[in-house]
Amino acid sequence: MSDQAIKNPVLRQGWLRVLVFCVSFCVLSILIAVPAVITVAGVSVDDLKAKPIATLSGLLTGNYLWLMVLLEFAIAMVSVGIFRLLIDRRSLGTLGWGLEAVPGEGVTGLFMGPALLGVTALLMMASGHLEWVDISFDPSSLFVSLGLMALIAFSEEMVFRGYILNNLLESFPNKWVALLISGVLFAGFHFTNPGIHTLAFANLFLAGLLLGVNYIYTRNLWFSFLFHLSWNFFQGPILGFRVSGLSLPTLLVAEPKGDLFITGGDFGLEGSILNTTVSVLALCVLALFFEKKYAARSQQLTA
Repeated sequence: MSDQAIKNPVLRQGWLRVLVFCVSFCVLSILIAVPAVITVAGVSVDDLKAKPIATLSGLLTGNYLWLMVLLEFAIAMVSVGIFRLLIDRRSLGTLGWGLEAVPGEGVTGLFMGPALLGVTALLMMASGHLEWVDISFDPSSLFVSLGLMALIAFSEEMVFRGYILNNLLESFPNKWVALLISGVLFAGFHFTNPGIHTLAFANLFLAGLLLGVNYIYTRNLWFSFLFHLSWNFFQGPILGFRVSGLSLPTLLVAEPKGDLFITGGDFGLEGSILNTTVSVLALCVLALFFEKKYAARSQQLTA
């Protein structure tokens, strides 16, 4: 077999690889997660059949969050590993973990999360919808929460940007179409999260676009990974909000009050119209910045 034949993917169309991957990911999740939930959490098969979304949401808000996160991480690593190596026939390194992006855009992503959340929280406080009522400093809880957020960010970036968006970019000449599809899939993945509603789903879609806007230019995951990690950690364990409906030990004890349209309700800050506004503005700024930066770089290379 020639070298060229070895390098050709088993499925040539990127969109088809994504479709098969998503189906396989769901099947693998059912085969692994359901037996684990039944065994460890004591959830009955009847409950899963009758109320699958409510049952999974209950596990995420209860004492089994770590179980669900570890299962997500394991399934993501196995799925991406098998498909990248055996279906795409490429190395895992080609997903986008080159360290050259860490000092620049990686650091930018790290500070984007706290910056955007800080602006949103201040707007909520200024409008009278938020008050921080206490401080609860527990270093061990913060460290554990950081580990939890790192696992979530790493596994989701490997799946949605590293594998799905990477392959979609091969199928669609317009990179924005690929980004939009990946954003929809990212939002859909969180459909079982506790407290989700229509505005929260829209904000998750916008989050998927924000996390992927750098990747469509660089094919590097450090911006999205550090952005995702800092966003979740600063939002929950530091500022005291729910993280996509998940409740965690926090440093600041936040007390949202008033209109759920502003506070986000049980889903947390990510369900707020303020988050929508800040996310749209940030997406426009980042898109213009990266478009200008990489268009200029492309012109320099071709000059």
